[in-house]
Amino acid sequence: MTTDLTEKPAESTTVGNYFVSNYPPFSFWEQSRVPEISSALNRAPRPGTDLGVYLHIPFCRKRCHFCYFRVYTDKKNDEIQAYLDAALLELSLYAKQPAIAGRKTKFVYFGGGTPSFLSSEQLIALTDGMKYAVPWDGVEEVTFECEPGTLTDRKIDTIKQIGVTRLSLGVENFDDHVLTSNGRAHESKQVYRAYERARNAGYHNINIDLIAGMMNETEDNWKSCVAKTIELAPDSVTIYQMEVPYNTTIYKEMKAEGKVTAPVADWDTKRRWVSYAFDELVKNGYTVKSAYTATKNSSKVSFVYRDKLWAGADLLGLGVSSFGHINGTHYQNEHDFAPYLARLQSGELPLHRAYTPDNDERLIREFILQLKLGRVDTSYFANKFGVDPRERFKAQLETLVKQGHFAINGTIITLTRDALLQVDRLLHGFFLTKHANARYA
Repeated sequence: MTTDLTEKPAESTTVGNYFVSNYPPFSFWEQSRVPEISSALNRAPRPGTDLGVYLHIPFCRKRCHFCYFRVYTDKKNDEIQAYLDAALLELSLYAKQPAIAGRKTKFVYFGGGTPSFLSSEQLIALTDGMKYAVPWDGVEEVTFECEPGTLTDRKIDTIKQIGVTRLSLGVENFDDHVLTSNGRAHESKQVYRAYERARNAGYHNINIDLIAGMMNETEDNWKSCVAKTIELAPDSVTIYQMEVPYNTTIYKEMKAEGKVTAPVADWDTKRRWVSYAFDELVKNGYTVKSAYTATKNSSKVSFVYRDKLWAGADLLGLGVSSFGHINGTHYQNEHDFAPYLARLQSGELPLHRAYTPDNDERLIREFILQLKLGRVDTSYFANKFGVDPRERFKAQLETLVKQGHFAINGTIITLTRDALLQVDRLLHGFFLTKHANARYA
């Protein structure tokens, strides 16, 4: 059984998270299933499976009003250093496990929070320790998220020195009023300064993040942001549509005021703005590569982290509240600072909850994540899982084709632009019935 695809999205943006980043949804992962990840770590790795490393750096200068990640703005230097030491200890413990021992990482991702919050000395010591535990020889991509206001010339040089190949700038908007009212720490002038420094340092894979539908964002402002982005000519552009999850500052203010509708653009507006941005980017030599990204030179610019994960790669998720995936089992770490440190300081991995999907759930996971690319070849899934998605999801696909969202030509399923702009809403239709309401978890 699967959920109905005919539900119409509410025009206004209400509280909840529609963005699909994994499957089964996180709310179904359980602490009682932690022994499953322990068992997965004690097995040899699946043949031909790539290994990646994700490290969550949870420190920020300010907390954005729309942020729902585990971040801290009040940690002192000794606490930050203790966290970095714990993360290295965590990686060293993983490196001894049969599932990891002797393997080299294919991709590394520093996310946040704000990785560029760390000092040059901290970054060098941190990455030296990481490379010692799990070698980076032959690594295909190292992505590093940056807040523009933290990027000095020295910091840029350090980030280059430690081996980062893909720099992602969290620009979000180019208007200072919009940035300030949404809680961003940087100003527009710092965007230009950071971008110029990165180019001068020789970076050839710079991504710029934008958010459609922020508080106080207008049609004219959005068009101006798109134009300024194109003028900078980054190698890729990532555009998210603003959501309001439950643990954000915006939601807390809505709850206090008894409001149901969030003070951000409605869904139709956000989708129209993203479509406008894609059209303008395409006019200027970009190619739309997913529901969120466009690249300047697709033959040279890729996103290894995304593509490997969506194809079932192993991922060592390090740091507080991080998510990982080893030998077919999902896991999440302790979700707060003190318990995370305490577990590691006692010599144990900080595993908090886990879930091992069955073959059908694994198929659903890879299928729906890869649909975000706008085009899938069903033969990939038939070869890997022994199931043809055209048959497994026949009812859903027929509905989407009738609605004009999908087209099926042989083994190829293609999404229309309209479908791509609301793909996360549509993906919930492929969930198993027991997972149907997970968007509100």
